[in-house]
Amino acid sequence: MTRLHTPRMMLSPSEPQDRDDFIALERDPEVMRFLNGGRDLDPERVDPDADYLMPRGTEPHVWTGRMAADGAFVGWFCLWPDDGRRAELGYRLRRDAWGRGLASEGAVALVDWGFREAGYDTVTASTMAVNHASRRVMEKIGLRYARTEHPRWLYPIPGAEQGEVWYEATRASWRRPP
Repeated sequence: MTRLHTPRMMLSPSEPQDRDDFIALERDPEVMRFLNGGRDLDPERVDPDADYLMPRGTEPHVWTGRMAADGAFVGWFCLWPDDGRRAELGYRLRRDAWGRGLASEGAVALVDWGFREAGYDTVTASTMAVNHASRRVMEKIGLRYARTEHPRWLYPIPGAEQGEVWYEATRASWRRPP
């Protein structure tokens, strides 16, 4: 994996020294609200019932986002291969990074890299239907709504009844936003 640079951030392949920053994200109930309802997690073990990524700094396809100016941790981004031609976009940011356009900035860099360098044909992303902020990121970067699914949630949280929405872009349809 390569380092990616955006106007304000550097995305680097995750490393074991990123572990504490990743765990701190999981310990913030607001960050985890749409993933597990904000339940506290044991940082020493990965939840075997989790259907979401909990990186520890050794995972391939996970980049650590840091501010270019001072190296401050912003969050993580991933482009996880589903198979040889498709990948799923994911991101998780610190609360103090929300609302600043950083999720969109990092996601655009990763999707663009996925189409240009990794050779993916399709990039998908999903979130709870009620997670309007994440949906705005997906739409802002050029992913288009594809479908809504109604999975059986192990721990249903408020809004789960509205389902999970999926967005996608294809290499042919991708136009990197300005």
